[in-house]
Amino acid sequence: MTYEEITAMMQEIGLPCAYHHFAEGESPPPPFVVYLSPGEHTFHADNINYYSWKQLDVELYTDTKDPDAEQRVEDVLTTHEISYVKSETWIESERLYEVLYEMEV
Repeated sequence: MTYEEITAMMQEIGLPCAYHHFAEGESPPPPFVVYLSPGEHTFHADNINYYSWKQLDVELYTDTKDPDAEQRVEDVLTTHEISYVKSETWIESERLYEVLYEMEV
């Protein structure tokens, strides 16, 4: 997927979203989504990259446990036939829950 395709997919969630982070002081109230591509996996041989898969992390931030917001993210990923691994953590310093979806696209 291209950056433009990923951005369009993130907008389908219907929550405020940004690539990597929101600008200082411009973070919206939760829930919101941040997405980033922290790297790529490549298939290569004979000094040629034949194909690469982008790693994609989708981070959902909420101030309370929000199954409806999680379902919105999961519905979009399912619609686009993207398999993901889901984890959750509490970020004490931000007083926010982070639900992380890790995948390759």
